[in-house]
Amino acid sequence: MTHDRAAGPAGPPDAVISHYSALARTAMAGGSPVDCDADAFAAECFGAAAYPAGADAPEAAWRASLGCGNPLAVADLRPGETVLDLGSGGGLDVLLSARRVGPAGTVYGLDASPDMLALARANAEQAGLANARFLRGHIEDIPLPDGRVDVIISNCVVNLSADKARVIMEAFRVLRPGGRLGISDVIAEDGLEPRQRGEAEQRVGCVSGTLTQAEYRDLLHAAGFTGISVAITRASGEGLHSAIIQAAKPASPDS
Repeated sequence: MTHDRAAGPAGPPDAVISHYSALARTAMAGGSPVDCDADAFAAECFGAAAYPAGADAPEAAWRASLGCGNPLAVADLRPGETVLDLGSGGGLDVLLSARRVGPAGTVYGLDASPDMLALARANAEQAGLANARFLRGHIEDIPLPDGRVDVIISNCVVNLSADKARVIMEAFRVLRPGGRLGISDVIAEDGLEPRQRGEAEQRVGCVSGTLTQAEYRDLLHAAGFTGISVAITRASGEGLHSAIIQAAKPASPDS
């Protein structure tokens, strides 16, 4: 499959970047940013509640955790692998991944917010992880060459993109043959009325809308992925659910 870059980057709206930059500044100042309706966050639908106790990362990285799951629970990271986190935020998943792949591995965090990148780099320095690297850019136009990474993870970020098909195609492009995708995201039930769906998406911070299970599968299949799985992990209320999405890039064109 060829990748067409002629259209240029199709990143998130400036308002989204500004929003997450403000949340990063809150975390850097010692606060605990909240990226969704307070009731949803209090019910442990989002944030650090999805991770097991005892995971080693700086406090600021935990405070800035804004995800809807734990992609590392299914990523099966191995020593020496190269990993990419799409929308890495304060760097929590990057730091936890960097420990798993060890000094021989590399973990890239990609984010469009300069403040989130500053927070993530500070957290990586505090954690003493030299194999964590952070890139500024858009998940719709990943600044890495074809076939660069073994594993792609992401935590509640794909729903922020206005061009989800392009995100999935870019993920396929930068994965090596046999590479794996394991992401957390919010998905919608089939048959929701547009008004009901829109109100629920705004409540949990999915400003660019959600996909259904079928829509996720269709985009992954169209990009070339195989072994596709979309598994609901918890209800996020009003027809939305947190889910783990897994897929693989074929090891060869004939696979």
